[in-house]
Amino acid sequence: MKTVFLLHQEELPRSWYNVLSDLGRPLDPPLDPQTGAPISPDALAVLFPRACLEQEVATDRFIPIPEPVQEAYRRWRPTPLARAVRLERALGTPARIYFKYEGGSPTGSHKANTALAQAYYNRAEGTRRLTTETGAGQWGSALAFACATFGLRCTVYMVRSSYEGKPYRRTLIRLFGAEIHPSPSDRTAAGRAVLARDPDSPGSLGIAISEAIEDARRGDGTKYALGSVLNHVLLHQTVIGLEAIRQMEVAGDWPDVVVGCVGGGSNFAGLALPFFGEARAGRRLLPRLLAVEPTACPSLTRGEYRYDYGDTARTTPLLKMHTLGADFVPPPLHAGGLRYHGMAPIVSRLVADGVVEPVAYDQGDVFRSAALFAQTEGIVPAPETAHAVHAAVELARRCAAEDEAKVILIGFSGHGHFDMAAYEAALAGSFPRGS
Repeated sequence: MKTVFLLHQEELPRSWYNVLSDLGRPLDPPLDPQTGAPISPDALAVLFPRACLEQEVATDRFIPIPEPVQEAYRRWRPTPLARAVRLERALGTPARIYFKYEGGSPTGSHKANTALAQAYYNRAEGTRRLTTETGAGQWGSALAFACATFGLRCTVYMVRSSYEGKPYRRTLIRLFGAEIHPSPSDRTAAGRAVLARDPDSPGSLGIAISEAIEDARRGDGTKYALGSVLNHVLLHQTVIGLEAIRQMEVAGDWPDVVVGCVGGGSNFAGLALPFFGEARAGRRLLPRLLAVEPTACPSLTRGEYRYDYGDTARTTPLLKMHTLGADFVPPPLHAGGLRYHGMAPIVSRLVADGVVEPVAYDQGDVFRSAALFAQTEGIVPAPETAHAVHAAVELARRCAAEDEAKVILIGFSGHGHFDMAAYEAALAGSFPRGS
């Protein structure tokens, strides 16, 4: 039985899929925090390159991928689609489980798909340095790699609890030539304000975003890059789903369920949105789209769907999204990434419309399923990815109980080789239930 489905480099997608063309009605626009009116692209030009701002509102169904970005993608793309037959056997399930493996990128996750695009567009428009935030370090390392690829300097603000708990992630960021600072830091007014209130703050993505934006606004050829949430970021990730559609066709199968982890939403959207597009085009049935988040940061399952700031200092435009509030700080014990207080407006909208189904799982259960995947398939999932793995395991067990041969597709967003401290804690039983 064939279990790995590969595409030739010539089959690399030439365009990204733009879901804005298929939503039926426009997204609620970002609002200016000062006036409450829809914000103009010019107001955001200080932070983002013009090309990305145009992609935020584009309605073309497909957006061409620039050739230099395609060339950079070819270092590891197209990525494999594999069937997890050993996991199926261990679960005794009639379900067929596939996973789209993004861990083969230079930094081990899907994040490089948009990092390279954003670095390219910034370099083309004359930017010399990019600032950003990172939680568990996946995005920070991807942007550092992308900046090295296209000749930009890079500054990363890493959530302090992860900075201290994931030393090899910060080493990887430095290895690619970027500078990195634990957040909150004393380098920005936003960071100093947090430290004045709580000198031992573990940090949050909202705080780190505030610091990175404040740094970028100092000018001097510097702009800001975001690893999730915004429309152009999700757009760049659709290369994943476009490849997966072709690979499922090669496998002679089609998913009943597409499962992905969600923090800000880019990994899940990158896999799921092209399947939504296929259904909207009338070519295929729409799978069940399952977005999996941690109970420690449950923006979709417990948050409110409303306008909110993207950062703690309230400097970003207001976005219509599911949110736990801009001041939300996840518990430091939470090791699985996926710690942003909000969710991508596109994903939030699809949840509100009943197209995407959210679910939240406990960290301890998630790591147990990750261990099972590692033992059966030989790949250690990133803690973020482990949430999708656990959801798939639960679905497969249900199929076993009900004798249903459903097809499950996992968005395997990255490997966990730099996350051994989290696995060590999980094996030691250091994660209480509800963490």
